[in-house]
Amino acid sequence: QVQLVESGGGLVQAGGSLRLSCATSGRTFSNYAMGWFRQAPGKEREFVAAISWNGGSTYYADSVKGRFTISRDNAKSTVFLQMNSLKPEDTAVYYCAASEAVPYPYSATRAYDYWGQGTQVTVSS
Repeated sequence: QVQLVESGGGLVQAGGSLRLSCATSGRTFSNYAMGWFRQAPGKEREFVAAISWNGGSTYYADSVKGRFTISRDNAKSTVFLQMNSLKPEDTAVYYCAASEAVPYPYSATRAYDYWGQGTQVTVSS
């Protein structure tokens, strides 16, 4: 069992930046691929970014490519999402997720085994 706790959300103006963190506890963090998803009101949860167990591979949704960066610190059992040049359409609850196996595809919610409770990100225009 893995517990995931997101933090770092908040209210920011368009063009601003936020850094989300997802602290994990339980089993060995380095065994898991990690992902970030988001869900806006009235919409389905959508893929944002993912990172392999050792950080060697990263994946991004087209909508955030070039603006967001996913990273991980296995020594601190934490995954990060640096969000720059934020837009109002980035407003959503952001969730981190962990996968015990190599998630396939990385963008599918069904590929992940554990989820955090989410952190709200609101971007004002």
